[in-house]
Amino acid sequence: MTHSWDELDQYRGTHFNGTWPSIIDMLLITEQKFGHRPSFTVFNPDRVTLTFTALVKEVQRVGSALAEAGVGHGDRVVINGKNSPSWAIAYLATLWVGSVVVPLDNQMPAERVAHLSDFVNASFLFADKAVIEALDRSQGWYQTLKGQATLLGSVEAIPSIDELSPQALIDHQRIDEHDLAAILFTSGTTGSEKGAMLTHANIVSDVYQACDGMFLSLDETDVLYALLPLHHSYCCTAVLLESIKHGAECVFGQDIVVSRMIADLSRGKVTIFMGIPLLYNKLLAGLLKQVKKKGAATNALIHTMMAINGVLKKHVGLNLFRPLFNKLLLSKVGLDHNHILICGAGPLSPKVFKQYQQLGLDFIQGYGLTETSPILTLNPVSKFKVESVGKVFPLVDMIIADPDEHGVGEIRVKGPNVCAGYYQDEQSTADLFDEEGYLKTGDLGYLDRENYLYLKGRAKNLIVTEGGKNVYPEQIEDLFQLYTQVEQILVRGYQQKADVPAEAIEAVIFPNEEYYSEHQLPIKEDLERIISEVNQRLPLYEKISRLTIAKEAMDMTSTKKIKRNKVTI
Repeated sequence: MTHSWDELDQYRGTHFNGTWPSIIDMLLITEQKFGHRPSFTVFNPDRVTLTFTALVKEVQRVGSALAEAGVGHGDRVVINGKNSPSWAIAYLATLWVGSVVVPLDNQMPAERVAHLSDFVNASFLFADKAVIEALDRSQGWYQTLKGQATLLGSVEAIPSIDELSPQALIDHQRIDEHDLAAILFTSGTTGSEKGAMLTHANIVSDVYQACDGMFLSLDETDVLYALLPLHHSYCCTAVLLESIKHGAECVFGQDIVVSRMIADLSRGKVTIFMGIPLLYNKLLAGLLKQVKKKGAATNALIHTMMAINGVLKKHVGLNLFRPLFNKLLLSKVGLDHNHILICGAGPLSPKVFKQYQQLGLDFIQGYGLTETSPILTLNPVSKFKVESVGKVFPLVDMIIADPDEHGVGEIRVKGPNVCAGYYQDEQSTADLFDEEGYLKTGDLGYLDRENYLYLKGRAKNLIVTEGGKNVYPEQIEDLFQLYTQVEQILVRGYQQKADVPAEAIEAVIFPNEEYYSEHQLPIKEDLERIISEVNQRLPLYEKISRLTIAKEAMDMTSTKKIKRNKVTI
């Protein structure tokens, strides 16, 4: 059997040594093959595009400026900004000199930016104007920086990344595949914020596994869209680095604003779009709402065509109605050029997954975590299973620890993409692995005979009922994905009886204010009706027995997951 990484044999010994190339080696291999092709594009508002040859020159310029400032092998460089070509150039330039990238959430409060920059002993800072202006620049960590530059906007006396002008250009630092490439701060699998240490081999091996065989199929003619935050390993690996590996074009989005996103997708003719469940739900709801407005007959006709198209596409490979769907529906949201949608950062409702397939779009769902660079499974286009989050990667050894009578247990993994641990945190690193060296994900699930993974939820969120039944709140939350009335939902356990240490099921809902303003319905009664509908689909022990309406939106991560440990009503 051949694998995507077999192609590396022709470059091993000339471009790199060892099993895996560094990220910069991967970039230079691509530039050699596709130097004339577009690499990075942004609409701001006019189209600005760099070829791969121009990109390498920019990375060398900025990398040389870092070296001139005294930044070198193993130094930590903080990047904090919105998605942009400048963000990606800063990332690659850091690796050009053998330094370590420390990407931080652009929505992070200034005091956290300062704390984490100090914690990693940062040598250089790339940040947006707003970030730099919010920092207390009198602090010790800031004073010890070897240099800084802005990514977006200008700050007095601080050069922008475009203004960095070294006296001489230097070649890239030759590094080992096991050298540290990035420190990614995450809540981790055990709770508090930690810095997962990822090597070049960790990240590059994940990039190659994602495009192996039956998984993600793309080439230099594809256009990917970097909409989700690049500080998160999901978008960085699956969009930015996959596009570099294949010589494909990467279009940069800056904010999850639907109107801007649709414009970018249309103008960029994006062929591969990666999003999160919340985004896909909103897009689908908007499309089907427009169909419904055209009347009962049209609505029934479109849904019938979708059902027929889904069957034909799955069983005989015929995408009969896709041209019509492009014209009537998909062009309205910029997806008429698209051939693959990727969903991560949380499970998507199987019903939503299926409806996109019926519209003629191939939908790939995956699973992973920051500590695994991040992808562990993908649902192959040619052999997808709607209820699964995908087939385990070929180089990943996945086991289910301590399975119950249904085969459900904690997901644990080994593989070349698994991190070595957390930065300067020996105890958390020790807690991350079991006695046999498997990383403990903290997620619950099971594997079928073909090594497809089925998620149940987080172990720490598990609800145990009075009858001793296990309830996975994330699975119940998924059933609310298609209800427009529900802006946010969190399902959790509560102690119904003071003398019984078991839990009943509560739904905390933040309603869609726009929906209720438009429809003038009593919120509590309408949400209770929805809960009643959902309860009909649940076994007795999983039924929701209490509704709490949140008065304000619950805190969310940058990938739109509710911060469960911070919800107070």
